[in-house]
Amino acid sequence: MCPVCGQCGKPVEGQTVKAMLAISLVHVTHEPYLFCANPDCAIVYYAADGEQTFSTAEVRERVYQKEPGAGDVFVCYCFRHTPDEIRAEIAATGRSTVVDAINAGIRVGACACDLRNPQGSCCLGNARALVKLLLAEKGLTAIGRP
Repeated sequence: MCPVCGQCGKPVEGQTVKAMLAISLVHVTHEPYLFCANPDCAIVYYAADGEQTFSTAEVRERVYQKEPGAGDVFVCYCFRHTPDEIRAEIAATGRSTVVDAINAGIRVGACACDLRNPQGSCCLGNARALVKLLLAEKGLTAIGRP
């Protein structure tokens, strides 16, 4: 449980924590870390023993889960897709190609979610959920039809 908000975190590899921190890595221990996705909590990573935390101010990238309403935060860190970009494509075409584009990148081995995404895992679920939400706001289905 996150020592600040009490929400259950998701295990994240130490290499992800090290890659994402914008502070000296001398502060990183060998303790397992977890990712806190709660948007109301400033903690991004915390040690499993609860003794150490790293906040949004200490990471290199803005974190989508911490700013789900921001249009310019990355929902996909490898291919740099933002909610605003997806929203604009849906407004212009009635559909989104972002999930297909991410899948194509994954197929050719062009992603590095374990290092580039603060959650330490693939963004595809986040992108898919966002596309579905944005399409629904326009009264469209997942395939872009009313």
